[in-house]
Amino acid sequence: MRILNFVKKNNKKIIILFSFITVILIFFWYQNNHIVIDVYDYKSSKISDNTEKFSIVQISDLHNACFGKNNKNLVGDIESLEPDIIVITGDIVDSNHTDIGVAIDFVRQMTERYPVYYVTGNHEYWLDEGQRRELFTGIKDAGAVILNNEKITIDVGTDSITLIGLDDNSLRDATLNSIMETCDKNELTVVLAHEPQYLDKYCDAGADLVLTGHAHGGQMILPFIGPLIAPDQGFFPTYTAGQFQKESTTMYISRGLGNSVIPVRLFNYPEIVCVEICGIR
Repeated sequence: MRILNFVKKNNKKIIILFSFITVILIFFWYQNNHIVIDVYDYKSSKISDNTEKFSIVQISDLHNACFGKNNKNLVGDIESLEPDIIVITGDIVDSNHTDIGVAIDFVRQMTERYPVYYVTGNHEYWLDEGQRRELFTGIKDAGAVILNNEKITIDVGTDSITLIGLDDNSLRDATLNSIMETCDKNELTVVLAHEPQYLDKYCDAGADLVLTGHAHGGQMILPFIGPLIAPDQGFFPTYTAGQFQKESTTMYISRGLGNSVIPVRLFNYPEIVCVEICGIR
């Protein structure tokens, strides 16, 4: 009876409070589920000016997120870009809420449509050994190529590019330098590396184009302040999203798609990156 009387006396306040909570929940759901696509035009003198654009779609930091049933929303957005290849730059799973089946299913959907190349992130190495083996085996069986400190050559019209994949444990050392020494200097080098804070090393090694993730766009972007926090960079990080240039090295950072330790994004939508490579016309 007391509860009923309380509700009657405070009916308007309860409705206002409920409406406010509902709006907040919808707002945060949208912040974390509305995928945006950012397209970058990358022009290189190492690509013939009559070569058609070569489109690379980058997927990073999925962290087991699902966008629609069986990731149909994510898959649909990728298909709309008609990429030539897909690159996955690490953290396809999350070590705190791991679902290897979801990750492998996404890779399989991609390999049914496009060539897929994959490098590890830190969360792959935070799995236990059995989970890690299951994930890598599943990715390979699905038809993706795991580039573990390796390079491959991809034909782009009458030209070719060298695609280099760095293991997440090899970003801090001279591994990239050693690989670059074996590359044809006349071919465009595209490096897949999970973490962006090593731009100086990527530049010193002579990489032309680097695709990274890891920073989650700074997780929360505060008005008049900017990105709040990123792994390995701390508060108010520098390398969170977009394009960075150092000498002849261009680096694009994906804001990623999922979340991990911090479970929400703010003013920082999940992102698909598309890089369209062409010659200088």
